[in-house]
Amino acid sequence: MDLEKAMQMAAKGMKAQGARMKVISENMANSETTGKTVSDTPYQRQIITFRNEMNKADGINEVEANNTQLDPTPFIMKYDPSHPAANAEGYVKMPNVNPMLEMMDMREAQRSYEANLGVIEMSRSMLMKTIDALRG
Repeated sequence: MDLEKAMQMAAKGMKAQGARMKVISENMANSETTGKTVSDTPYQRQIITFRNEMNKADGINEVEANNTQLDPTPFIMKYDPSHPAANAEGYVKMPNVNPMLEMMDMREAQRSYEANLGVIEMSRSMLMKTIDALRG
């Protein structure tokens, strides 16, 4: 595999991880977003999926963000009888977002992004050394 293809694959990986971080950020930002009335549904956590796509022109597999879907896990019930969205028993339906899980996912996405960036930096360095050797 040549260095240009390695950089192309790494760039696609960075783009996919960037999309993942965007979804995680949205989940974190809405982790306390409830409905305004009992019948309203709170924010529902989103999950991003990825797919491998064959780049036939270059003969390499590339990763791409496929789509986002709603997390089917149940909402969290929190006791807060003063909340306008509280049911008759005083429970409010809260988003199914676990901030600790989101932080772990964010860290994993960040590390994957950094690994792809490392591939690009190393490939660029190798290309520059090759050019310097050819000039030499």
